Amino acid sequence: MGRRFRGRTTAVIAVAALGVMTAPGAAVAAENQPPSQPLISELKTGYEGCATGENRLYVAQPPALTAVLRDPDAVPPLYVGLTAQFEMWWTDPQGQEQRRSYSSEYQQGSGSSHRWQVPADIPADTLISWRVRAFDGTAWSPWSSDGNGAPCQFIHDKVSPEKATVTSTDYPADTWTDGEGVYGSFTVDSPSDDVVRYEYGFMGGPYGSAEPETPGGSVTIRHLPLRYGPDRLDVYAVDRSGRRSGTTYYSFGVNRGRAPLAHWKLADPAGSRSATAENGPVARAGAGVTFGAAAPSGTGLTSTARLDGSGHGFLTPDVPAVTPGKTFAVGGWVRPERTDRDMTAVSQDAGTTAPGFTLGLRTADTAPVWSFEIGDAKVSGSAPETGEWAYVLGLYDAETGTARLYVNGTETGTAVQATPSTASGNLQIGRAKGKLGYRDRWQGEIGDVRTYDRVVVPEELTRLARRAAQQTGHWSLESAPDGVSQEESGGQALRLGGGASIYTQSQECDLLDPECVPAPWPLDGEGHLELDGVDGYAATEEPVVDTSDSFTLAVRVRLTDREPAGPMTVLSQRGEQADAFRLRYVPAEYRWQLVMTHADTAGAQETVVASIASPDGGEGSGHRLAIVYDDAADQIRLYLDGHTTVGSTAAFRSAWKSGGGLQVGRATAGDGWSEYLHGSVDEIRSFSGALTATEVVQFG
Repeated sequence: MGRRFRGRTTAVIAVAALGVMTAPGAAVAAENQPPSQPLISELKTGYEGCATGENRLYVAQPPALTAVLRDPDAVPPLYVGLTAQFEMWWTDPQGQEQRRSYSSEYQQGSGSSHRWQVPADIPADTLISWRVRAFDGTAWSPWSSDGNGAPCQFIHDKVSPEKATVTSTDYPADTWTDGEGVYGSFTVDSPSDDVVRYEYGFMGGPYGSAEPETPGGSVTIRHLPLRYGPDRLDVYAVDRSGRRSGTTYYSFGVNRGRAPLAHWKLADPAGSRSATAENGPVARAGAGVTFGAAAPSGTGLTSTARLDGSGHGFLTPDVPAVTPGKTFAVGGWVRPERTDRDMTAVSQDAGTTAPGFTLGLRTADTAPVWSFEIGDAKVSGSAPETGEWAYVLGLYDAETGTARLYVNGTETGTAVQATPSTASGNLQIGRAKGKLGYRDRWQGEIGDVRTYDRVVVPEELTRLARRAAQQTGHWSLESAPDGVSQEESGGQALRLGGGASIYTQSQECDLLDPECVPAPWPLDGEGHLELDGVDGYAATEEPVVDTSDSFTLAVRVRLTDREPAGPMTVLSQRGEQADAFRLRYVPAEYRWQLVMTHADTAGAQETVVASIASPDGGEGSGHRLAIVYDDAADQIRLYLDGHTTVGSTAAFRSAWKSGGGLQVGRATAGDGWSEYLHGSVDEIRSFSGALTATEVVQFG
């Protein structure tokens, strides 16, 4: 559409030849106007806008110069074609001005971008200026640098910066330092004076960038190691042109976090009047403290202290345990006997009328919550339950000025900015300072109270809050003399009933006899439980798991009938009117399904999770299934062959204690039984506590 122009022309030619075209019948401008002066805001050096003076650009490669050119005559439907002339100049080492220019050969419509790739032989480390103007075939626009305009400027930098240097007194190179959970400073510098940014990353994170106050200056990077072991800081320098240095590798070692400032297990003998300390001073106990109380299972604690909620129910070392204004953490195991009023597990006095911090239980408008308060800030979340153990920990990070709350190893609530009191007083267990004396006294058990002068890292939180699952039963189902299959450790036996039997491989074949077909092997070991799908089952007299607390059940099962008339139950445990849970196969959906009942009533609400499976129809090794109820997390999970799938995990907050025995191969139906399993069952295991995903792979 446009006409090709070469060089400069001043000839007066017809309107069409000027690159101006009109629609039929449209009016033609009576007098040609010159193109508009190019706007500085529409010029670019490479990908950056036009810059000049102190803001001039530094480029790593000869850039492409671009400009948007416009013409006032280009009012639709008129089309105006324009060409561009670029010009750049610099002063050479001899003081002589050097110029280069470029004129585009083809017209482009008004508002289009024009481009000139700067030649590769431009000098390095030299200030280069450039400008541009437009030509419509008759008239030139002003240069972009004329009037209120200015030349764009850049410097071609051909040299990458030198490698950065790294030093640290907190974490010396190639040295193991006590630092898990402790911030440290790393000073990064460069011999090159044009570095404007340092890009860095620690092993496993975090990653970031830091800019010195002046080019070539140093920066200080603060780092919080969140795990022990080898660590490394990788960093490279970036100069004004975007050129990168080589990477500097700074290696250092991080030891495990230092021991708590103070630690009271509160597992002292019954009748004690003080609590001995693993670290720190002895804590005297009020008359309302009873040692020898129950401890959370699976924690290694043998006992705890019970506080009666009275004015005498407290412990104190009579000294501070954390330093006001500094980073600290405080936590312990707690079990409230009530949740209808505010109760403090741990606090520290700040003067005579207020605490510096409190960690405990607070009543809210709708439900009780765990809470950590420091100064005027409060972070709260999760729901305490009467008679339920929880590990609670409050953390104040002076580096970030934030307070955080963790319950059972998981952060809860929203971190808040906090300004701690600078006053320091005695640590208190079981009460908090108030205007009229101590208040919010704890009623229930407390154990394993610790205070730290550092951040408690995620792996530590998991370890501190961990309640390891304890195996309570293992039925290998190898044999059943007199219809009874014994538990491996002498616990409750499974009694077989109806069409239930133990299958063993009794037939042996001569491998050279073509007429002999060997019997299939049992699912596991020397035998398994075979159920006929009509009335076959096995059961214990008493419950094998406490369904009101965390528990795990694992089993191996193989279906004989893959398309039964209805669901078939593998495991259940009965209450008076309902099953606390049912693990079953639903043929209509080809799913293994876990059903958790909300109450021991007929027709009670149910929570269902499912895991898709492909039943083997009586062949193969079957499937390994595991039920995991985590009371602390209020969550149920169903594992199939060691894995969860979409839909096999759900929240569950309605656990109740069932009093009936474990049922293998059937479920409750009113006053009778139903959902009999037609298949093979083996390797049943029960645990108090919730197995981790890694442990499930081993057992389930």
